[in-house]
Amino acid sequence: MGAVLAALLLCVLAQAGHAAYPPRITDAGAFLDQTEELRIKDHRQFTQRLAQIHRESPVLTTAEQWHLRYLDAFESSLEGNYAAAEQPLRDVIDHAGDPTLATKALALLMNNLAVGRRYEDAFKLAHQLTIELPRIRDKTTRLQVLSYLSQTLNLAGQTNLAIKYAHMMEDIDPSKTTSCYSRTKLVAALYNAKRLTSASPELQQAIETCEAAGQPIMATTMQLILGTLHLEEHQPAKTLALLDRIAPVIRINHYYPHTLSAQVQRAQAYAQLGKDDDAQKAALAALAMAGPDDVNDYLKDAYEVLYLVTKRHGNTAAALAYYERYVAQDKGSLNDASAQALAYQTVQQQILTRKLETEELGRQNSVLKLQQALDAKAAETDRLYITLLIILLAAIALWLLRTMRSQRRFKRMAIRDGLTGILNHQHFINEADRILRLLEKKLGHACLISIDLDHFKQINDTHGHAMGDAVLKRAVAICQQHLRPSDLFGRLGGEEFGILLHECSRNQGLDIAERIRIAIGTTPIEKDGQHIAISASVGLASTDTSGYGLQRLCKEADVALYRAKRAGRNRVVADAGNLAEA
Repeated sequence: MGAVLAALLLCVLAQAGHAAYPPRITDAGAFLDQTEELRIKDHRQFTQRLAQIHRESPVLTTAEQWHLRYLDAFESSLEGNYAAAEQPLRDVIDHAGDPTLATKALALLMNNLAVGRRYEDAFKLAHQLTIELPRIRDKTTRLQVLSYLSQTLNLAGQTNLAIKYAHMMEDIDPSKTTSCYSRTKLVAALYNAKRLTSASPELQQAIETCEAAGQPIMATTMQLILGTLHLEEHQPAKTLALLDRIAPVIRINHYYPHTLSAQVQRAQAYAQLGKDDDAQKAALAALAMAGPDDVNDYLKDAYEVLYLVTKRHGNTAAALAYYERYVAQDKGSLNDASAQALAYQTVQQQILTRKLETEELGRQNSVLKLQQALDAKAAETDRLYITLLIILLAAIALWLLRTMRSQRRFKRMAIRDGLTGILNHQHFINEADRILRLLEKKLGHACLISIDLDHFKQINDTHGHAMGDAVLKRAVAICQQHLRPSDLFGRLGGEEFGILLHECSRNQGLDIAERIRIAIGTTPIEKDGQHIAISASVGLASTDTSGYGLQRLCKEADVALYRAKRAGRNRVVADAGNLAEA
């Protein structure tokens, strides 16, 4: 081990020494081209070369100045500073005068907007690049555009399109470097579509290809996906072994997403192995890397580990605090996914509307030409005019109908949960707050019920996500049988649901909650010949004892739910501590 560490130290010192005395720049254009080739292959050298050209400040042509501006924006993007990269990229697109460089900048801007959650702007640029793609002749630029298109459409959930563009990349150039890029995009799309396991040949091929091509960042990305799959398959020891193997590469490249992902995976692996102290340290270290306003799946997983560890140690207050942060991150992820889908559909609708408007203008021009050509035939002109007018009105009516239908569909998507059809988290909270304010004015009564399906993760792990979806839908149908039209029913996230019982006293709420719990527990789920028994834990808070503040009702209902789970699950617990056994 000492020899290995010494060898690593010598390598680092050699690289540092080499970086300290680089040869001076004699050909700025060639230097910039070579630097661009290193942008993903060797991030550290890419950064060092950019620092060198700024330090030496050689005389640059106008084209070289724009090239350097693009590479500086690329470096800001790699560091996650998308705001700093945006204006330089727009300047290159608008003023560089180089179509190839402008297309690269456009593709990078599209990627940055998508990663920065400005989905509608990103999908508009994706549509623009899709139109321009057949006219792109430079092979390197075409490959870069296809790569970013695959990644951006994968974000929108368009996994089939993402896979198509990944295959197009390899068809253009089957070299090792291009195969590395294309196969990583393919793996990302397959993972997003839940069509990937740790034994999938596509994943192993991507790792081997990127390592052979000398692309450490891409290879590490694939290995981290493999680590995640090992965790999903409950093989934490394999994840830890993998993380130990790739740790030196992650330290050398110092790529923030890799560092954060590896730290969170380490926490999850320790938690699965029951090494709670190590899991807690790793999770806290991951949270320390993030900004105060960051929302992503890494942080959600870190908070989940902290919640599970503190819960196992009986630290109720800390567990509840971590659970609230986990729920906030989960809500942010769900809202982000909804925003991606809605933005993509909005852009598609805008494109369709512009197309229909263009077609309509074409029809109007055709009408005018026909009228001019048929002036000499008055009788025929009258009949033709009436016919064309009917067609025009029908086209407008059809366009209006399609627009109205799309708007209704978008409105439903904005307030309904896509899987179960009940209110989504945000709309449930908004409506519940409005109803509680009305009830407070007239001194009415209401109960807030939190329902969580017991052992739901085991159902997903054992029987698959299709069975998990069937369980969620069936549980919703059971609950709806016991609710009135005036009651609110929403999905708060995952397997957790909320019900606001309108004009309902605490005792009536307990009775309804108990009926729902019994109905869920006595109704087995059947799908594809499999029978599954499920149960639910229920927490209840009422305005009788908690007042009309929604935040307090939610907190007390969640505390009651937590107590129900601690007491053995499959039961109803009210805010004041009363318990209805299963």
